[in-house]
Amino acid sequence: MTEKDYYELLEVSRDASGDEIKKSYRRLAMKYHPDRNPGDKEAESKFKEINEAYDVLKDEQKRATYDRYGHQAFTSGMGGGNPFGGFEFNFGSGGFSDIFSDIFSDFMSGGQQRNANSRSYARDGADVRYNLEISLEEAFTGVEKEISIPSSQVCEDCNGFGTADGKEPPICTTCHGHGKVQMRQGGFFIVEQTCPTCKGTGRIIKDKCKKCSGEGVIHKEKLLKIKVPAGVETDTRMRVPGEGEPGLRGGRNGDLYVFITVKSHKLYVRDGANLYTKVPISMACAALGGKIEIPGIEGDSIEIEIKPGTQSDQQIKVADKGMSILRSKRRGDLFVKFRVETPVNLSARQKELLEEFRSISKDESCQPEAKGFFDRIKDLFVA
Repeated sequence: MTEKDYYELLEVSRDASGDEIKKSYRRLAMKYHPDRNPGDKEAESKFKEINEAYDVLKDEQKRATYDRYGHQAFTSGMGGGNPFGGFEFNFGSGGFSDIFSDIFSDFMSGGQQRNANSRSYARDGADVRYNLEISLEEAFTGVEKEISIPSSQVCEDCNGFGTADGKEPPICTTCHGHGKVQMRQGGFFIVEQTCPTCKGTGRIIKDKCKKCSGEGVIHKEKLLKIKVPAGVETDTRMRVPGEGEPGLRGGRNGDLYVFITVKSHKLYVRDGANLYTKVPISMACAALGGKIEIPGIEGDSIEIEIKPGTQSDQQIKVADKGMSILRSKRRGDLFVKFRVETPVNLSARQKELLEEFRSISKDESCQPEAKGFFDRIKDLFVA
């Protein structure tokens, strides 16, 4: 239990109305919900704290007790001893588990309230994650992939009820179908627990289905075809509605989330929609100019013009030859950086020609523009 002030957690004043508390809770719950903050432990902790605060302040009796006694009213029976002494069972209330049904009912099922029995008995299926690796070429063109995921299917023998006769099991007489029971102390303090008779299902299965052992589902592999659009990048998340774990006893199916990873490429490095590559060229080509061809990402050949006097690490841009852009007809650009290669293992004739070239160029120092270079750095050598 948190020791933080419940009113401060919900960002309301102590005289706030029930509607103001509910409105502020809805805003904060949406902000810190785990689905919106995956992997964020701080947001998860905050989400639990505001739920705890709202569970107290939404109830007039609990709120009045909290205003009078503070957090002490909800710890160890307000004075030590057995905190569960003098409790009695109380049925027929949804309790803390109904917080989201109350607050977010307008986002679910068209705002229609389901009865308590169907709400506790039905089980929504879990969401499933799948990591898919594709090539850079596939990311450029888009691709359809067939994937196999571990999944479950509703048992056909029992129709998902888990019963031997395939019929809906009777309602639990202990919790009257809620799946939870409440214990009341002193007329105001209520603790909610999972029903010990039905283990939270709200129903009693006497004879279990032999095929699924009463689970209501059969575990197996499922094959799916996933269409990956052109332009996706690493960490792109695709949601496939209804292809997660199946819902039980009227619950909705979970969703499948496909996380994309684009493999490294031998020639290109990707940065957003742009592609980058390094191309080696000969010393003669760099000096005299010329043309080369490199393979494009879409499978074509791209002709690159080398201008006379091209230097190592000099870069040019080839417009509209980069990656596809997601949900767009446009493309990024291609950037080509040249690397001038010095010839090795020269023949006698090649050495002769280069010596002649050096003689004509008066390049005895092996350092072009040497005077200008030393003029720029001479201050570095001053003691």
